[in-house]
This record gives sequence, structure tokens and C-alpha cells, in this order.
Amino acid sequence: MSGNITFTMIKPDAVEDGYIGAILGKISEAGFKIKALKLTQLTIDDAKKFYEIHKERPFYNELVQFMSRGPIVAAVLEKNNAVEDFRTLIGATNPENAAEGTIRKTFARSVGENAVHGSDSDENALIETRFHFSGRDVF
Repeated sequence: MSGNITFTMIKPDAVEDGYIGAILGKISEAGFKIKALKLTQLTIDDAKKFYEIHKERPFYNELVQFMSRGPIVAAVLEKNNAVEDFRTLIGATNPENAAEGTIRKTFARSVGENAVHGSDSDENALIETRFHFSGRDVF
């Protein structure tokens, strides 16, 4: 599956703002197939594990609190060149710097509450998928 899948989360801010349907619509319109999807909520421990790569960064604790404050939508997406194409679709981390029409430009509140997560590599897409879904949950 490497190269053909990516992982995303619609973050608590976008869920709170009612953007689940609109974001999934943009994902579908961009040619991604949804291979797994669930509404869930990360515990603080889950968020710490998922973002462990950032634990030495100054924003880590704030990120953990934010990501565990409310429901998220976790999804596995399929498309050729999935990771790179999805990163283009979501736009820059800071929505002020994101291209027009990208998910973050359209739906993000700020650099800290930027609507969606997208895997940054094929390897991380597989790791993140396995964190959220068992093999039988991905179609």
C-alpha cells in the first residue's frame, strides 16, 4: 500500500465548527477514496503517543491538550501519490500562508488549530494508520 495511502485526522476545531462534511467533500473531489473512517476522541495518553515525535518541541503540551479536547475524524485515504497530493490539498500549517482553496486556508482557525492532520511520509502514513485502525478496518 505504500505510496497509495495517507492518513488524516479532522481535528477538534474543524469538528466543533461543523466542517466534517465539507472537508470530506473536498477530499473526495480531489480524487481520494476513503478506505477507513471513524469519529473518535483521543485520550491525553493517545495524543501524547501519537505526537511523541514532537515531545521536545515547545508546543507539544498545547498540541496534546488541543487534540484530546474533543472528537476527531480519523481516515485512511487512497490515491496514487497519496501523501504528497494530500499535503498539497491541505495546504501550509499556517492557514495565513496556505494557498487559496486548500483545506487549511478554507477551514482552519489558526496555526495551532489548523483543521486537519496529514501524514508527512509514506512510512508515517502506515504508522498512523495502524495507530488508529486494525487491519480489518481498512478496506
